[in-house]
Amino acid sequence: MRYNQLGNTGLFVSEICLGTMTWGAIADVDQKAADRIVERSLASGVNFIDTADVYSFGESEKLLGQSLKNLGVPRKDVVIATKVYGVMGDKPNDRGASRGHIMDSVEASLERLQTDHIDLYQIHATDTVTPIDETLRAFDDLVSRGLVRYIGVSNWQAWRIAKALGVSERRGFARFETVQAYYSIAGRDLERDIVPMMQEEKLGLMVWSPLAGGLLSGKYGPGAPGNGEGRRASFDFPPVDKDRAWACVAVMREIAKKHDSSVATVALAYILAKPFVTTVIIGAKRVEQLDQNLAAVGLKLDGDDLEKLDAVSALAPEYPGWMLARQGAGRRPQPFEPKA
Repeated sequence: MRYNQLGNTGLFVSEICLGTMTWGAIADVDQKAADRIVERSLASGVNFIDTADVYSFGESEKLLGQSLKNLGVPRKDVVIATKVYGVMGDKPNDRGASRGHIMDSVEASLERLQTDHIDLYQIHATDTVTPIDETLRAFDDLVSRGLVRYIGVSNWQAWRIAKALGVSERRGFARFETVQAYYSIAGRDLERDIVPMMQEEKLGLMVWSPLAGGLLSGKYGPGAPGNGEGRRASFDFPPVDKDRAWACVAVMREIAKKHDSSVATVALAYILAKPFVTTVIIGAKRVEQLDQNLAAVGLKLDGDDLEKLDAVSALAPEYPGWMLARQGAGRRPQPFEPKA
């Protein structure tokens, strides 16, 4: 297991982050199952766990907090990330990125997690009603009070994140250190605008759904050995161009055979090989499923593998990208020698 710097902070997190979205009612993961999954993850070197208040309406946070207590895990040895925004009640202010909802939600999350601080607190979605300044001020107050150590954002556009960073710098607020976003070999849209912005601003990337909701597990599409049953069969999310995905899976099958591995492991290893990725969030309902995903850290794709995977999954040219490439072709960092 490798550990990467979280954004522009001094905190280091494992390249694999345990995701708990399916814990609770969604996948019927109870306390015993959660304990086994957390124990196996920590034993493999994982020190980063991600959840959200909205996952199973708080049940995911409760299961995680109790697991860490049951296993006797020292608080300093685990980095806990959770999120706020989702609908947590039937009243008009039980959702969103307002100061009121954030302040109410953090207290509830701390109680469910059985901890006195959250390492990474993330705004889960875009709130088109609440001003960005209000959200950032609330987050900054939480950091000042020691309830939250770092803040992050999920599912925002590049321009909105850049605006938030500008507000934080101008007002002296704590700034976003991470972006949690969808990214997979079948969905590389992130590379158009968000990745360049993150690299410029030194933000960390937490990847969710690297297997595109299981579509890239090898259980679906032409040549699949099974009948394609699973979560993706009943919940077709995130949206993916299937023809593009099947082309990627076909190449990954060849590479998986070459390395005596699985399609899912190759898909994860491809994302882990990207230099701008800080951590990949993996979910698991069973320890066996977790072990298959963890195997990705041991799979080293060679140059030929990466070249083939890059080629089959390449993004179609899009403006202004193709114009930037054309006009910037002769403007690369290089020594300048004036003519005598």
